[in-house]
Amino acid sequence: MMPSTPPPDGELTTIAELLATDDTDAPFVPTRPSRGLRIAGLVTAIVLVLALVASGGYVAWALTAPLPDPTLEWHAPSVETPGPAQIDMPSFGASALSVGGADVYLGESASGIWLTSGAQDAQPMASISKIITALVVLEKYPLADASDPGPTITFSKADHDLYDQYYVRGATIAAMPTGTTMSLHDALATMLIPSASNYAEAIARWAFGSVAGFRSAARAWLDAHGLSGTTVVEPTGLDARNVSTPADLVAVGKLAAADPTISAIAATSSLTLPGPGAMQNTNALLGVEGITGLKTGNLGYGTYAFLFTAGLDVGALHLDVAGAIQGGATRESVNADALRILDSLRRGFHDVRVGDAGQKVGTVTAPWGGSTDVVIADDVDLFTWSDTPITVEVIMADAREFARGDVVGELTWTAGPHEARTNLIVAESLDPPTEWWRLTHPGELLAQ
Repeated sequence: MMPSTPPPDGELTTIAELLATDDTDAPFVPTRPSRGLRIAGLVTAIVLVLALVASGGYVAWALTAPLPDPTLEWHAPSVETPGPAQIDMPSFGASALSVGGADVYLGESASGIWLTSGAQDAQPMASISKIITALVVLEKYPLADASDPGPTITFSKADHDLYDQYYVRGATIAAMPTGTTMSLHDALATMLIPSASNYAEAIARWAFGSVAGFRSAARAWLDAHGLSGTTVVEPTGLDARNVSTPADLVAVGKLAAADPTISAIAATSSLTLPGPGAMQNTNALLGVEGITGLKTGNLGYGTYAFLFTAGLDVGALHLDVAGAIQGGATRESVNADALRILDSLRRGFHDVRVGDAGQKVGTVTAPWGGSTDVVIADDVDLFTWSDTPITVEVIMADAREFARGDVVGELTWTAGPHEARTNLIVAESLDPPTEWWRLTHPGELLAQ
């Protein structure tokens, strides 16, 4: 009886010696599913072995035959979906919000009126009226761009008298000496930045001959733009009959933001001009949370209003936001409401960690022994909105011999319009089978 321990590599050189070897202690004894299949496989192996013995080529065949596939087991990694976004709309007064640039996340209506709060009926808009005054005047006297001064206005004694008239009414005013001249651009800036009411009426009378003429032009302009919830009876907003709805004001804000002259003036925090002198914008939030404009207004407690625009960069998105708040208690409360709206909108978008480098998702096991983990190749974040569901797709390659770092599949995470991908790789190399395993497992080799 020959010894059962296999001879050292290189000493088994003939098929006779191989057949004389007792393999009862071999390291791997394949398991077969049934007696019939075991017999069939044995017969096939014997036939092949005999054929190879006859030709003297068994060793060469066994050492070069294709190997059986390793077994690849895997699971899709789980992902925790963030909670739903909560946009912090004001609880006092009324408001409306529009968000452009994110329809794929927020819905097609987002760039119209996305969210509202409070009663949506017409309320006093106060000095926000001056934005409409500017739009109506610029429709008649358009400026080419933000640097175009436009036509020159000469202020009369009647214009100068407006200073005193509005002073006694407690309105904001700016100097307007009789006989002085100013470009339309600078007159509009004086009307909008410090909210000078005497300039609003002077510009309206210059453009349309009288306040009544301006009123008719404003009515036609509102009708043309479908702003049925808005009424303008004079150019300053001091009259409480100048009213609008939050949704109409959002539409006005978009029109103003699209006008290069008004948008540039509204974004100017301070300005000094001959005549009116140094001026400070009534909008103290310029530059905060991306706010770019537009106009504040109030007629006292409970009538504070704010028409604002903002540009928010969130991930790869640029959001164009327009919002209107009416009926606020104080300027401070209205400003705080606007900032909360924008902050909560920004926080509604997330970079969600969906995969970590080295995270195990599977195992590769070789028929000849040994195994290694299949892991995620990189840290992966996915940009999402609110509680948008995140799905995972796994594509695995056919299993062969594996070396450390070899790509064996791909993971894809999807949330709304965004997706992120990374490779699945082998954590450690799988050693190839020994020559002894090849020579003593013809059945596994024949299965290929």
